[in-house]
Amino acid sequence: MAGGKAIIFSAPSGSGKTTIVHHLLNNNSDLGFSISAATRDKRGRKEENGKDYYFLSPEEFKQKIDADEFVEWEEVYSGNFYGTLKSEIERIWSSGKNVIFDVDVRGGLALKKYFGDKALAIFVKAPSLDVLKQRLNDRGTESEESLSRRLFKAKFEMSFQDKFDVVLLNENLDNSLTEAQRLYDEFNS
Repeated sequence: MAGGKAIIFSAPSGSGKTTIVHHLLNNNSDLGFSISAATRDKRGRKEENGKDYYFLSPEEFKQKIDADEFVEWEEVYSGNFYGTLKSEIERIWSSGKNVIFDVDVRGGLALKKYFGDKALAIFVKAPSLDVLKQRLNDRGTESEESLSRRLFKAKFEMSFQDKFDVVLLNENLDNSLTEAQRLYDEFNS
């Protein structure tokens, strides 16, 4: 797979990585967003197939695994599969853009390994687990059980931050957005 560069943002849910990724996409016309494939249901009416995710049935997802169509994939929660399709990266690179990823920590590490020197892997870190919990609560989309599961996963994911190229502490959003842009500019020069 030839092509451009890859910038990977990984973090536990609620760290702010999606906000940072959207900011970079809105301010850098040379970036293309890698849409992940997922087997989970859409969240409300705001998510669209082919824009937020490629929503696949578990059977479709497994067929693509068997056909070696993923750069990386995993079962994030029981029965919920997520992955990065090779065709998605080819689509972005063939348009002359660099690819930007918004993925969980395991996905980020797999992508970093796959792309090697073509990638910049950034771990977005919330100031504390309490802040993370508050951000997840503020979304209003988490049940007590899913909140507990996400926080347990977040503690585990934070133990991998040193395996990324950069740790970006998201304490102040404006500062984080400026730093993310600086990191991208430096990587892309």
